[in-house]
Amino acid sequence: MNFKENFQMALFSIKTNKVRSFLTMLGIIIGVGAVITIITLGTGARDYIVGMIEDMGGSNAINIMVNMNTASDSDYITADDLDALREVDHVDNVAPVVMGLGNFTLEDGTSGLFMPIGSTTDVFDILGLSCQYGRTFTEEEAQSAKDVCIIDVSSALMLFGSSDVVGETISYSANDITVPLKIIGVMDIAGIFGGDSGEMIDMMQSMGGGMQMASCMGLVPAATALELNGSAERYDTLYIMADDPSELDGVGAAALAKLQARHNNYDRQVYTVTNLASFVDLLDTVITIFTLFIAAVSCISLLVGGIGVMNIMFVSVTERTREIGIRKALGAKTKSIMLQFLTESVMICLIGGFIGMLLGFLLSAIASAIMNIEIHVKFYSILISVGFSSAIGIFFGLYPAKRAAEMNPIDALRKE
Repeated sequence: MNFKENFQMALFSIKTNKVRSFLTMLGIIIGVGAVITIITLGTGARDYIVGMIEDMGGSNAINIMVNMNTASDSDYITADDLDALREVDHVDNVAPVVMGLGNFTLEDGTSGLFMPIGSTTDVFDILGLSCQYGRTFTEEEAQSAKDVCIIDVSSALMLFGSSDVVGETISYSANDITVPLKIIGVMDIAGIFGGDSGEMIDMMQSMGGGMQMASCMGLVPAATALELNGSAERYDTLYIMADDPSELDGVGAAALAKLQARHNNYDRQVYTVTNLASFVDLLDTVITIFTLFIAAVSCISLLVGGIGVMNIMFVSVTERTREIGIRKALGAKTKSIMLQFLTESVMICLIGGFIGMLLGFLLSAIASAIMNIEIHVKFYSILISVGFSSAIGIFFGLYPAKRAAEMNPIDALRKE
């Protein structure tokens, strides 16, 4: 009996017992679908998060933060420190970040909470993004603390009903000072800092004691933010971009030594240096390991499905004992009978694997739509799932097939 005949007989047997065959395949279907979905979601989430960090300049940037628990007033980073850090070898850009919180008022009387995020023009090179509408502030505007603002796109839509609000004015109030800020650009500020505009606005609203009020965030020159907050010219957070990713560790060490020397605080752990590229690699590794672990756990259902295949093949062998006896009496070889039942076992697993693959595609697409991120099914996940299905069909079908092939034809013919 050739392969074509084995295939036809296996297909006929599966069709004859549709419900039983489907229930047997169910474990394989669930297992394959779960493995493909988990691997797809895991790699999709990893690509999204890592890509987002790399878009922020994470592949060639470091972050330096002041430990406010151990720092004194003299330990904070100043404008002179920023100039000194720009002189460090392989430093390309230096961008401090300062945040505040106050109130805003529009010309129509609308008011609410406003979060100004201050930085220098270098931040645009580090983020690698431009405004959706309008422009970014210039070096001259940053140096002279101009009252200009780049508003968040979600804030623009909520307050003005349009994303293009260049030229509008928003009045910021804090510390008994009110300053009119001219909107010169619109940008997804929360997105470029790795967050979500809607979530950040909800957080600001929660600061208002749970009251429902309009909220807004905007990017302003660092000097302007300091004036708005009534703060001294000092920073607790900054980003440094290197001209070469391979120089990041050296740049971080040199920047740390420079700050410690300028502030004479070698004896205290005042500054924390984070290599964002190392963070990206670590995050990539953690997500990959977690994804593979969950996928491995999902493979348990494939093993359970394999046991079901073995069980149903034993039933099939028992039901077709006389058929086996007749075939052996007519001269069928042991190898032919073994291949017949082994083919049926593999067919059950392959059909279940194919249905599970479709289920995995469907679940991945649904999850992609819910999570609102682009997800692609990886080819290797299909190979793993289908290959595992085939292996299960061979492994768990081998013993029942061998048992059928080794039957004594006389005993098989006596079977009623």
